[in-house]
Amino acid sequence: MGTLADRDFVKMNGLGNEIVIVDLRRSAGAIAAGEARAAARQEPYDQLMALYPGHGAIDASIRIYNNDGSEAGACGNGMRCVAFLVSGETGKAKLNFETSAGLVSCWRNGDGLFTVDMGVPRFRWDEIPLARAMPDTRAIELDFGPPGAPILCSPSVVNMGNPHAIFWVENPQSYDLRQIGPRLEHHPLFPARANITLAATPSRDRIVIRTWERGAGLTKACGSAACAVAVAAARLGRTGRKVTVTLPGGDLAIEWRESDDHVLMTGPVEYEHAGRFDAALFAGVGAP
Repeated sequence: MGTLADRDFVKMNGLGNEIVIVDLRRSAGAIAAGEARAAARQEPYDQLMALYPGHGAIDASIRIYNNDGSEAGACGNGMRCVAFLVSGETGKAKLNFETSAGLVSCWRNGDGLFTVDMGVPRFRWDEIPLARAMPDTRAIELDFGPPGAPILCSPSVVNMGNPHAIFWVENPQSYDLRQIGPRLEHHPLFPARANITLAATPSRDRIVIRTWERGAGLTKACGSAACAVAVAAARLGRTGRKVTVTLPGGDLAIEWRESDDHVLMTGPVEYEHAGRFDAALFAGVGAP
């Protein structure tokens, strides 16, 4: 029948980034890609966060699924939602989670917001990854649009747990990202696909973005994209290392910490409702 059949879930969001959380710490089981897609038909989400048992100082191990069934290495907004639930359950203000992208620490601030340590960004072309070597990932050779008159060009690329490509524009709202996004996500240059972000820097301490999220589509907020954009902007000298990133769903505070190059993301979470997946939804659902 599958791991998610008759399974309780919690629906939350981080700035409109729709998150479903499933607690498998007491009855662990693998989630097939087909199950993740079926779950999204009942309870639409951007990411599904599955909690598995932790060990030692690790509060839980987490696997992250996009709504197309693919797995993600990082989801900053989702991590804040998980931290909210586990902190409320345990009373702990600081938590450690294990993900496929590495150890992620989260903590509750005095104002009720949560901070996620997203780790150290990666810049080398084969770490993004790109399909071919490029010496400077601050601005790579990639155009989108008519030959000789591209509408987007020379994106910055960063791996922030997921691969990200950032195109610098005057106004992110001026582009049809719903049409552009999937074509660039699947561009041959990105063998693992990529999150596609349009970004503007109206001031030294503020960035405005819109993101097409790999495996999820157009989203109101993508935490790892906000982090990737903040880092890319600082590398180019467009901003300092502490910025407010404005997404369609609201603002995130991002700091690329100078002492150790870790990226810290701070923002709110919102509890929506609890529910249970209908077992019939998963009948005959396999891995493909």
